[in-house]
Amino acid sequence: MLFIENAYSQAANQAAAPNMMFQFALFAGLFGLMYFMIIRPQRKRQKEHVELIGSLSKGDEVILTSGLLGKISKLDDAYLILDVAQNTQLKFQKSAVHAVLPKGTIKLI
Repeated sequence: MLFIENAYSQAANQAAAPNMMFQFALFAGLFGLMYFMIIRPQRKRQKEHVELIGSLSKGDEVILTSGLLGKISKLDDAYLILDVAQNTQLKFQKSAVHAVLPKGTIKLI
């Protein structure tokens, strides 16, 4: 028994209830902090992205999450077709859209 330490029990007269209440309050506080710092902002961004996807229309100039710029030429339920150059069309999922750009942005670049 070289490396094993002796185990001692706690005194029986110590109250366990205040310790449990403190742990519960700490747990509730940490959950509240995580909710307001992580969960709530993520849900807000997700809601804004769903609204953005729903508002897409033909002719919108968009930027994708990959950084690709293009003009929407056709929309389906889950896909869109982008004109990225002359006679070049690419098909992407709608969820890949990062932002809608102001009209004429692609010509300025």
